[in-house]
Amino acid sequence: MDFTFTEEQQAATEAAKAVFSGVVPDGVPSPALVPGAVAEDIDRSLWAGLAAGDLLSLTLSPEHGGTGLDLIALCLVLRESSRVLARVPLLETCAVAMVLQRYGDAGLAAELLPRVGRGELVLTVGANGRSGHDPAELAVTARRDSGDSDSGSVWVLDGVQSGVPWAQVADWIAVPAHTADGRAVLSLVRHSDEGVTLAEQVSTSGELLAEVRLDGVRVEDRALIDTADAWEWLRALLTTGTCALALGLGETVLAMTSEYTGKREQFGFPVATFQSVAVQAADRYIDLRAMELTLWQAAWRISTGTTGALPAEGDIAVAKIWASDGVRRIVQTAQHLHGGFGADTDYPLHRFHAWAKQIELSLGPAAAHEAALGDLLAAHPLG
Repeated sequence: MDFTFTEEQQAATEAAKAVFSGVVPDGVPSPALVPGAVAEDIDRSLWAGLAAGDLLSLTLSPEHGGTGLDLIALCLVLRESSRVLARVPLLETCAVAMVLQRYGDAGLAAELLPRVGRGELVLTVGANGRSGHDPAELAVTARRDSGDSDSGSVWVLDGVQSGVPWAQVADWIAVPAHTADGRAVLSLVRHSDEGVTLAEQVSTSGELLAEVRLDGVRVEDRALIDTADAWEWLRALLTTGTCALALGLGETVLAMTSEYTGKREQFGFPVATFQSVAVQAADRYIDLRAMELTLWQAAWRISTGTTGALPAEGDIAVAKIWASDGVRRIVQTAQHLHGGFGADTDYPLHRFHAWAKQIELSLGPAAAHEAALGDLLAAHPLG
């Protein structure tokens, strides 16, 4: 494998660095100091900056006003976003847009995607199901409305998706569901649709989530994707993108730890020179490199469709295992090496710790992906 990024991918990284350069992680109240969400909206000025920098249209085709880049480019941008704890639904919006472009109704895609690229629309997705432990598509049922005069033109959704990021401010919510014959489908709904109710929830990182309840919600045929593998592909995009978020956050936290231990002195020497400190930091550096390698392997498999001994789901599972375990170990070691200073709410490390815990558990903790990897190995024995 060649992990050299193309000129276009490197340009996307530089553009992202420029947009995120002015973002301060302490720009909203600390999740440790407020009882509810840290804010009621996304960072709209940053969202506008991402649109102006053509980063929201990065993976859209030219016919929809985009540059036609792939998941690898998106992961490079996501990596930069998590370095500063950017409060924008970049992953959710871009992932849903990619699925709509690939599998959705052509007319609806032409209507929505150019507006997504211009920052006029926010998209999100319910990927947690009822509890975050069971497959998300099992939490909602989708059935044809047999009583509709135009047979097959309307679907009816019933169920609950929990922990939907920024559902209150999203223009469209992608909802996975299952049909009576067990097929997974993906529908687009709006929180203003009749039968959709939202209950406020708050993430570990202090960001606004929602429980989205669907009670007989009617969805036009063009707003429901009944193509095989559409939901599986969206979940793969989300999981891999989450790994990119873990990587960027972990890199920033390790850099903060290096800077602090290089300045903090005990017995007249920087604590970074102590063997026990150096060994712990070295272990976390190894975690980062493993997180990086497995991330690009998974993104490459998805982007190119390259076959291997295991399906791409195996590489995605390995990447999420490393991302979940690695980011947890990195922030725990950082807290330990910072001492009491790491828990000071005037210092940003505690925010990174909260975000890391949210990322670790998003779309399944390491144990869930280890079980999935075991199932794949059982189904595809390696010769």
